[in-house]
Order: sequence, then structure tokens, then C-alpha cells
Amino acid sequence: MKGETLKSYQTFDRVKLLTRHLQNHNATPCVYDFDTKSLRKLLDGASVDDIDYIFNLMIQSNLFCPRERDGKVFIAPDFNQSMEQQREMTMRRIDYLREQGVFDELFSKGHLWGFVLSEALGVYDHSLSIKVSVHFFLWGGAIRFMGTKRHHDKWFKPTETYQVKGCFAMTELGHGSNVRGIETMTRYDASTGEFIINTPCESAQKYWIGGAANDATHTVVFSQLEINGVNQGVHAFIAQIRDENGNKHPNIRIADCGHKIGLNGVDNGRIWFDNLRIPRENLLNSVADVSPDGQYQSAIKDPDQRFAAFLAPLTSGRVMIAGSSMYSTKIGLAIAIRYSLSRHAFSIRPNEPEVLLLDYPTHQRRLLPLLAKTYALSFASNYLKMIYIKRTPESMKSVHLASSALKAVLTWHCMRTLQECREACGVQGLQTENHVGHLKKEYDVQLTFEGDNNVLMQQVSKVLLAEFLAAKKRNKPIKGLGLEHLNKPVPIIPSHLTTSILRTTQFQTDIFCLRERDLLHRFATEVSQHLAQGESKEHIFTVTYQIAEDLGRAFSDRLILQTYLDVEATIPEGPLKGILGLMRSMYTTIVLEEDASFLRYSYLSTDNAAVVRKEVLKLCSELRPHALSLVSSFGIPDAFLAPIAFNWVDANAWSSV
Repeated sequence: MKGETLKSYQTFDRVKLLTRHLQNHNATPCVYDFDTKSLRKLLDGASVDDIDYIFNLMIQSNLFCPRERDGKVFIAPDFNQSMEQQREMTMRRIDYLREQGVFDELFSKGHLWGFVLSEALGVYDHSLSIKVSVHFFLWGGAIRFMGTKRHHDKWFKPTETYQVKGCFAMTELGHGSNVRGIETMTRYDASTGEFIINTPCESAQKYWIGGAANDATHTVVFSQLEINGVNQGVHAFIAQIRDENGNKHPNIRIADCGHKIGLNGVDNGRIWFDNLRIPRENLLNSVADVSPDGQYQSAIKDPDQRFAAFLAPLTSGRVMIAGSSMYSTKIGLAIAIRYSLSRHAFSIRPNEPEVLLLDYPTHQRRLLPLLAKTYALSFASNYLKMIYIKRTPESMKSVHLASSALKAVLTWHCMRTLQECREACGVQGLQTENHVGHLKKEYDVQLTFEGDNNVLMQQVSKVLLAEFLAAKKRNKPIKGLGLEHLNKPVPIIPSHLTTSILRTTQFQTDIFCLRERDLLHRFATEVSQHLAQGESKEHIFTVTYQIAEDLGRAFSDRLILQTYLDVEATIPEGPLKGILGLMRSMYTTIVLEEDASFLRYSYLSTDNAAVVRKEVLKLCSELRPHALSLVSSFGIPDAFLAPIAFNWVDANAWSSV
């Protein structure tokens, strides 16, 4: 059996069963012989070689815990280690990567390299990815974007060499996403030319700060800035919290956040500042500064605009989270689908061979729509990275909107997919070495990192509403944010849907646009009715959250479809374009089936909803022959997968004990 189990679905008996199954669904699938390398190129673009370089560095080092099972070598963290041991190993792996030159001149390599580094490391261990990202892209990113040349000259080099270990002290015990509400207070002492940072109450303690508990020597502190008795709002400062020997500063108190359900390789900590004095030059001053004599200076006079300009660069955190979520999703799907292509269960008739899991329509239904959706969301993640990299002051609103929407949708999809993959692997999914279970606990926190997903959906709707009302007030067509379709006539949806209609880009675009524009009009109407009753905007957005979340999802789905169509348009006619079209139809059809808003607001009749449901099964049958090629196109080396993804019998044999 060794080496043959994954190929067993190609045997004569399996072909007979598959043929019978397809005949039962009245489908005649077109089998696309597409090139998996070309498909991977669409997913990873020009970064393929960089990603593989990081993968290979991890595979070749004993620090990444290689182990052999049935002739294959797998690498994964040892999750039997204590929290302290996991933290130590994370830092040892970072030291190894540093010695290999991975971080050399990182700040001059551009944003795409940063995204590649974070995502590729996360394929091995999310703790490693988070630890590196906090140091370079939160601590380092704050210095890069909020600071000026004096900060770059002083801090970039020691950050790249890890002479300085940075963390990012924004969130507080009493304030997470509400950055404006933080309570840490900083005042300026003109007599000494120093800022004095203080934690005035327990709710102001900096909380859940990655790197603070053990390793960080410095932090970027977010604090209210008071100048001459006037609060100028939130600003950021560089503060040293430990010396090079790890001794805490006498005006700093630090406590460990303790053991977590995941990410125990990251030393999350809590920080209190007891009138810590720092030099005036440690204010990150790209937006505002304080003169030596204590005068507040900023070219942006409006506090709201100043706050927005100050935090705009931090959008990169959501971009990274969205991207990394796709890699965790791909690992789960690659393992579960490969397992389902070698694991048999039950037979249809006595004395007949057992059936492959993926030949069961129920198993196809639980995994293949998620596979197609992962491709659609991966293209959207790539789009998000590129608009962030190419951002301008004029495009920041679009970047903020897309990052809020896609961070929420992609992380929700990741957790749902990992749960489905865990169940699809049965008890094998519970074993830590098979990855799917531990990926769930390691990734769970991303649903609330950089903003709770439900709150982000409401933020999206607020931006859309403001843009819609502004265009209406100007009495001019709406421009930007992908909302130009609102200027066109209302799409007409056929009264009777068929397979041929459901698979056209025209229908798919029309129904997604119809849903978004109708929900935007409904949201605007509901908000205006509350305003007419004299209610405050804050209260209104609290009570209209349901339709706001529906609108946020509608915007996200339409944006994802558009990015998919843009990718598809670059591909010439042939097998690759064919499989992309098939997955696009699966993506749009599964959204139609699963989102209740299509029935709730009558974009679909009950009869058409039934047609949609049957179409999902047809598409599953047509995607089934391509399942292995599609997960292979993810480009994830075997070493990062799991024994059950290959010869799961021999991997569990007595000889492997």
C-alpha cells in the first residue's frame, strides 16, 4: 500500500463509483487539464521565489523540529513544550533567520517583502510570524511611518539586527479598538526637554503587548499628549523599557499576560509607566511636533483629520492578517482534501469496495465550496496588498475600506474552513501533528486582532453611507470605492434561474450589485428616519447594526467578485481559464445559497433559491476531479502539511510508534 494510497482514487472501481455519482447528478463535467504552476503563479505572483526561499530555510534547519513519518520529513513546532520553552524556541528561530540574512536591509526592500515574510513564516508557526511582525511591522512600521529621518537614522539598523527588540504599546486594559479613548497620559517638561509618560489608573495599563513580557527592550507608546493643560489627542513615543541585559527600567512595571489558548510562543505582557521620562526627540513627529520650549506644532489643524493621518499607516496590520489567514486556510484544505482522496468508508453494496470520502456528495459539499471560495478570497487578498503598497493620500479611504472589509471576511472564512476541515478529518483532525486542530486555536485571535470583525463590518457601512449621502448632496454621480454601479439602472434578475444563467458573469455581477445598492438605500433610509426623530448618530449606528452588517458583507462579496473577474480577464482561453470560471461560479453560487439576505430582501425567490442549492451540488461534481490539482497549486511544501495528507495508514503503523 505504501506510496499508492493517494493514487487509489484513480482505480477502476473508483471511476465506476464516480461515474455513477455524476450520472445521479445529471452532470457532464468538463475536465480541465490546467498547469498547476501557472495557477500558483496567479496566487503568489512575483513572490513565488521569495516564498520558497523562506520555506526552504525553515525546512533545512533542525531548529524547526523535523521528524520522519513513513519516509517523509515533516516540520512543526513542538506543542508539548511549556509556554516558556515555546517562547525560547521562537526567539532561537528568529536568531537563525537573522543569521541567514533574512532581515538585512528589510526597511529598504519594500512592503511586499514584508508581507511575504509574515505569511511564509506563519505557514510554519503563527507565533513566529506574529513575533517577527510585531518587531518589524508594528514597532518598526510605527517608526517608519510616524517618525521622520532622525528616527529612521537612529532606529532602523538596530531594529534589523535585533540589537533593539521592539514592541507596540497601543491597546489598554480599558480600551482595545477605541484608540481615541486610551488613558495613558504624557506631558512635556520644557525645563528638561523631556516627555513624562504616566499610567494614571489600572484601566490605562498597556495590555496584551506582544514581546513585552520577556524580550522587548523598547516600545512605541500610544498616549494622550497634554501641552500647557490642553489635550492634543493621541500621539506615539519611543520608550526604553529594558536595558540590553534584560533589566527593566526603574520607572516601568511589567507583568505577563500568562498562558493562552494559542500563540504561546509570543510573550504577551502588560506595562505600567510610572512617570517615565524620555527625550523630546522620541516623539514620532511626522504629523505633529513639540518645540523645545513646549509649543505644539502641526500642519493639520483639525483634530479629526490629524488623528486619521496619524493612524492611516497602521492599516498594514489588517492587510497582513488578511493575507496570513489565506495560508492557514490553504494548509487546512490541503490536508483535509488529500486525506479524503485516500481514506475510504463504507460501501454502496455488499462485497463492493469502500468509497473514497471525496466521492461522497456530502463530503464534496463541505469542502469543495470552501476550496473555490479560498481561491476567490486569495485573489482579493492580493488586490488588497497591492492597493496598500501603491497607496496615496487620495486612495487611503479606499484602502481603509477594503482592509476593514477583507480582514473580517477572510478571517471568518479561515476559522470556518479550519473547523470544517477538522470535522472532515474525523479523529485524525484532533491530533496536533495533523495541524488542523492547532491551526484553529493559533488563528482564532485574528478575528479580534486589529478590530473585531463585526465592528469592522459596521465601519464599512458607515463609510459607504457617508459617500452615498455626499454624492446625493452634490447631486452628482458617485465615484470611487467601487460604487460606480450605483449610477447605472437597477439590474433585472431573471424570474427563473437555470445553470446557464447562474454561471454567467453578467448575472453574478448583477445580483451582487443589486444586493449592495438596495442595502445601501435601505440603510440610508433607516438612518434618516432615526435622524428625523432627533436621535444622535452614535445611537442610530448602534440600533441599525443588523442592516449595517448585511451591507458590509454585500460590499465585501461584490469587491471579491470584482477582483476575481480582474484576475480572470488576464488569462487567455484554455484549461486555466476554464477552471477559474468554474471556481468563480462556485464562489458566487455558494454566497447566494448561504447568505440569508438574498432571501430576506427578495433578491432571490424561494424557487430560485432551490435552483441555487441544486447548482452547488452540480458544481461540486465538476470540481471533484480537480481537487488534488487545486490544493497542489497552493504551492505549500509537503513538509508543512501532515502525515494524514499522504500515506495515513503507514504513518500510523506500529513501525512508526
